Amino acid sequence: MAASLSLAILVLLGHLMATSEANFHQHFDVTWGHHRAQIKDGGQLLTLSLEKDSGAGFQSKNQYLFGRIDMQIKLVAGNSAGTVTTFYLSSQGPNHDEIDFEFLGNSSGNPYTLHTNVFSQGKGNREQQFHLWFDPTTGFHTYTILWNSQRIIFLVDNIPIRVFTNMESQGVPFPSKQPMSIHSSLWNADDWATQGGRVKADWTKAPFVASYKNFKAEACIRNPPAASSTCSPGAWQTQGLDAAGRNRIRWVQSKYMIYNYCTDLKRFPQGVPYECKQSRFL
Repeated sequence: MAASLSLAILVLLGHLMATSEANFHQHFDVTWGHHRAQIKDGGQLLTLSLEKDSGAGFQSKNQYLFGRIDMQIKLVAGNSAGTVTTFYLSSQGPNHDEIDFEFLGNSSGNPYTLHTNVFSQGKGNREQQFHLWFDPTTGFHTYTILWNSQRIIFLVDNIPIRVFTNMESQGVPFPSKQPMSIHSSLWNADDWATQGGRVKADWTKAPFVASYKNFKAEACIRNPPAASSTCSPGAWQTQGLDAAGRNRIRWVQSKYMIYNYCTDLKRFPQGVPYECKQSRFL
């Protein structure tokens, strides 16, 4: 009887802990947009909406110095031209670090553009863009930023699409010292988002809505001014790509990559950045 009761308590505690991982009330603050950001279902679902006068955004209560951050997102359906949905990590200040997912909407029937970038010490210009191998508006898909001291891996449904390796020892800036918060937003960027701004948002289709659920962070929480971190143990701390991961990233980049700064010789007539000349999948 006592053993059965103990087991029941453990199951209940495990359920509560799993629920608290995804609870938006517990982990996030709405930072702008007021009623356009709504937390629903007891904290398990968050929606952002965009109308002509404003979008909305939210930010994590904690800051992190390395971790694996997962978020399931369902993007704006239908004619999403002119809209941008973001999910990213960022520190504060002019020399900030940042790791970006940005989803650039498109006219009905055309694919979203998934834009990725890495900033370190205020410098970005490391864009890679992709189309997706599924419709990201019909259901939730998992977008992951895995950031450890060796590398950053961008994953979609646990499939790696990009790796940015730490080459600080070779003079390439890498985000390794500044704690970052999790941010997300839905906003109007019809001056540039879709075909360079040639396709504008159709406001008769508003409000545009993006939805979020199943947030999970296995990470080191480091909230300044505290000098120490509280870290979740796990493989994320040293994770790289195995043979299967390297095959998957090659598949994604050969079939779905539409822009890579490392091959843009018009942009870099004196030669591409140093990191572009090294192995991409270290």
